Order: sequence, then structure tokens, then C-alpha cells
Amino acid sequence: MMIFCKYFIYFMIYSFLGWVKEVIEKLIELKRFVNRGFLIGPICPIYGYGVLGIILLVSNNTDDLLAVFLKCILICSVLEYFTSYIMEKLFKARWWDYSRWKFNINGRICLETMIPFGIFGTIIIYFVHPLIVGFVEKLSDITILVVAIILLIVHVVDIIISFKIMSKIKKEIKKQSIDNTEVIRKKVLLWLDSNSILYRRFKKSYPKFRIYDRMLRFKSNSKK
Repeated sequence: MMIFCKYFIYFMIYSFLGWVKEVIEKLIELKRFVNRGFLIGPICPIYGYGVLGIILLVSNNTDDLLAVFLKCILICSVLEYFTSYIMEKLFKARWWDYSRWKFNINGRICLETMIPFGIFGTIIIYFVHPLIVGFVEKLSDITILVVAIILLIVHVVDIIISFKIMSKIKKEIKKQSIDNTEVIRKKVLLWLDSNSILYRRFKKSYPKFRIYDRMLRFKSNSKK
């Protein structure tokens, strides 16, 4: 039981650190705060899952630095690719797109993001994770259990609210009877602006999202 609590705490810590990284990058790029990520809270779960994957699959053998680096690239790239694919299938929109970047695979991952995955993953394995483990291990079992339960409850509530919002965005996309993806995108952005701050956040977090083209082809065929 305690091992699961510890790993869940690790997951939340790295999800938060990933969110901090995303926010800092956007702060440098846009000179303003942007609450990045799919969820409302200050976490990006894809980073948490990525680091857990690295910890479980790589940390047992760290003698070869190059092997660790390459494994980190592979694990994180596979995770990002399938996260993009699953979110596209679920919500009929692509939330990031590297199609215009060099050395990309279906616009879901690209070399320019894969290399930093390897660098950050390697740093985590050799330097960051040992420090976090040392901190968590100093906590009593009851403290770890209480913290894990509180974080889990907050995380589940966040997921439920976020999925509800995303489902409404998906419904708004489906309502459009236009076959032009860019026109639909603009209409959805206007619709987001007319809703609460929780909806407008998605526009700021993913300003370059695009509509899932296959859905539009299906809609076009259904009219015939």
C-alpha cells in the first residue's frame, strides 16, 4: 500500500514540475502567465506518467549514460505520441501539432522535443529523483498516506471537471455544419470566449489547436 502511495506522490510532484516547466516556457515566449495543461489544476499529468515510466524502466540500470538518455527519449516520445492520438480520438481536436517542424512523426512528436526529453529524463534519473526519494522517505507512513489520499481526491475532482468541459467543447465542434476546419476552429474559439474562465483557459493553453479533419469528412459524407 505504501509503495503505491509513494509512487502516486512522485507522479503528482513530477506532474507539477512539468506544469512549472510549461508555464515558464510560455512566460518567456508570451511574456504572460498561461495555465498550461489539460487539467485545471497546476499539473501536467503527461510529465508525471513520463517520469514514472523512466523511473520504473530505466532507473534499475544507470551504468550507461547514453543508454539512459536514449531510453528516456523513447519512453517520453511514445507517451507523447499516444497521448496526442488518444486525445484526438476522444475530443476530435488536436491540441498540439508539430507538422511544420522538421523530423516530425505525424505531427505528434518531433526531434526538437525528443532531445529535451532525453536531457531532462537523464537529469531526473541521476540528480532530481534521488533528492525527491530522500525527501519522501523522511515522512512518516501516516503522513504519506494522508497526503496521497488528499492529492488523489483533488486529482479525481480535477479530472471530472476537466473532462466535462472537454466534452462540451467536443459537442460544440460537432454542432458546426461547416466543412472548413479553420472556420470551425474560429467559431469554437469565439464560443470559448463567451463562456466562463474555465473554458477560456483552454483557448489560452492551446491557442494553436486544430479540428480533427476526419470528423469533418464523416460529417460531409453524412449529408449525402
